[in-house]
Formats: sequence, C-alpha cells, structure tokens
Amino acid sequence: MRGLPSLMPQATAVSIGNFDGVHMGHAALMHAARAEVGPEGRVVAIAFDPHPASVLPGRTAPPPLTTFDRRAALLRQAGADEVIRLEPTPGLLRLHPENFLSLVVDRFAPSVFVEGHDFRFGRDRFGDLALLEAAGDVMGFRLRAVDGVDVELTDQTVVRASSTLARWLLAHGRVEDVAAILGRPLCLEGPVRPGASRGRTIGFPTANVDVTTALPGDGVYAALAILPEGRSMPAAVNVGRRPTVDNRKRLVEACVLDDHGRPAPLDIGRYDWTLELHLLAWMRDQVRFPSLHALTEQLHRDCARALELGALTRGEPIA
Repeated sequence: MRGLPSLMPQATAVSIGNFDGVHMGHAALMHAARAEVGPEGRVVAIAFDPHPASVLPGRTAPPPLTTFDRRAALLRQAGADEVIRLEPTPGLLRLHPENFLSLVVDRFAPSVFVEGHDFRFGRDRFGDLALLEAAGDVMGFRLRAVDGVDVELTDQTVVRASSTLARWLLAHGRVEDVAAILGRPLCLEGPVRPGASRGRTIGFPTANVDVTTALPGDGVYAALAILPEGRSMPAAVNVGRRPTVDNRKRLVEACVLDDHGRPAPLDIGRYDWTLELHLLAWMRDQVRFPSLHALTEQLHRDCARALELGALTRGEPIA
C-alpha cells in the first residue's frame, strides 16, 4: 500500500568455521561478509566449539588459542552481528554436506555464504566450495570465496595466516610472530589462584593465573596486564616449571609492575579475580640459577626490560 515501507527480508551473510584465535584471515571473512550485505544486513558467524577433532575417533583436538567468549567478542569486533556456538556432536559431524547445509539454511536463510578457499564441511569433510556453490543454486544463496591473508614475520618470511601456524609459533615462544598472525597480541587470561607465595619472600610477588588455553613455550615474556577495572600495566610473565625452585607443573606467573618497574601492589583482592596478559615479546629462556640471590638479580633485569617493552604499547587499546 502507498505510504507503507516495503518489508524486504534482511540480507544475511553466514560464515562457518572454528575461527580459533580470530586471526587476520578470519577478520577478512567478517569484513567480506559485511561488504556483501551492507550496513543494514546481518552477518552470522557459526563457530564450532569445542574443536570437532575433540569428538572424532582417533583425533586429538589442539589447545584453543582463545576462550570462546573472547573468540565471540573478536568476531563481533571484526564485523559479525551474531556469533552462534555450534557444538560438534557425533550426530552433527555424521551429516552429509547437503543435510548440514539444509539445517543452516532453514535457520538463518542466508543470501550468501562467505568462506575461505580451504573450507570443508559435512561428513568426512566431503563438502567443499564447489559443492557449496552448486547447493546455492538450488537453495537460493550465493557463495563469496575469500583469499587467505599473508603476513610478514620478524624473520621476514611471508606466511599465510592460520590457527595451526599460530599455535606452532606460540609453542616456540615466538609471540611477536603470533601477534602478526592474529593482528594483535595473544591474550592469556584466567582467574588468579593461590600459589606457594615464594615470590613474596624475595620481593617479587606474582599472580598465578589459571589459563585454560594454549600456552607459549617455557620462558619469560613481557606483557601488558589488564586489570578487572580496565587499567593496563606492564608485567613480566614466567611460563613453565620454575627450575630454580621446584620444577613441577607448568604455571603462568605474572609480576605486575608499576611505572618504575617495581612489583605493583594489587588492591583488588588476592584470589579469584580475572587477569588478562597480552603477550608482547619473549625475553629469555628459563634457566636454573645457582642461588636465590642470582635469581633475584635476574628478576630485576626482567622487570626493567618488561617495563621498557610495555612502554612501547601501554595505553593503546588491545582487543
């Protein structure tokens, strides 16, 4: 009728994947999806959680780079309007590609699927872009295939951004290269738990952070610590088994610093508050020191270096 707005269906772009770490390639998918539907359209990211390998016989899921909540926040920051957690049950993973697509189409009515060139879906990962495009001709959607994103690492090699590569770099302590893959420093986060309090006895109290995501290789790292109220402070972070003291299970211990590189008093309660650690750079390997005095001298040097590295980025927003 004249004078009434036309009720056109909202254009919807759907992208499906693990999106682990939400690296530069994943961000490119979200940007392309937004370009396809425009500012008034809807972008839906369907993210498997946990990793499908966790329920496949004979497979072991890799440790995630981020918590699901952070993954969802990063996907929204990159352009998604909705992030749907999809649990990879055995029944879901046994679906033939066409049946899997029917479930997605019935729920979201997408006008376009936006996927990378290596996208696979359905039982035994049989579905590929060719099948997806052919199904679109029948089910009424288009396909937008997006090229991967190449990044330059600190050794000047150019690589394709991927979660697998990010995990490999992380395991080798190359956190600056991980940041290049992700487009931001990797964040370790979790609640602060009680520890042995040995650091307090030598003047370097640490927060023991209970991290459930992938850890970097053993070593000492410079980081920016984000406190619950949003304040950022430099930190020296030890990841590993503390060879000088007890050499037991791997821990994440953060010494949060004030503006002078001294351990900062944290007046927000001792335990069970969440601390974020955005890793900036590897500083040194873990070594066994001949005495607590030698360890203390090294910790002074670690804190000074962490303060210097943190000053390069402190105050800038970190995702």
